[in-house]
Amino acid sequence: MEKASWTIYWNEYSSDTYLYGSKVDFLGKNNVHFENELMPPGTIIKEWYSMTNYQDQRIEPALPIIDGESKYHIIIDIDTPGDTGYLIRLVFLDRYEREAGDFTIRNKEADFSCPLKTYSYRMQLINAGMKEFVYHSITIEELD
Repeated sequence: MEKASWTIYWNEYSSDTYLYGSKVDFLGKNNVHFENELMPPGTIIKEWYSMTNYQDQRIEPALPIIDGESKYHIIIDIDTPGDTGYLIRLVFLDRYEREAGDFTIRNKEADFSCPLKTYSYRMQLINAGMKEFVYHSITIEELD
């Protein structure tokens, strides 16, 4: 049986993007250049969701549905000067939208699993001191 794999791109819809003073160039589906000289560390630059309220947010879910039974591997393809300066944070929510746990990734790859009571989750790209980067994609793979 082949393991499942999902690739998450940065779509041009910008409602969940930090735009204050930012220059965002969509050069291709897997090539987004982002620049902001004044953005403070800790700022959430972009957020993706596994479940959305279309009537409220006007966006479709970008993340795959995952469960607490499996383990997953995440591969981050973001180019930054010196390959540093960002964090990826997964925030797991229960069915009442309360935080059930989180997982922060500081490297290009990591393994993770979500809490059993996870109903939905979101993924955040967080500034950790960078001024610019090129986002290609993030891939989530199910492990055996």
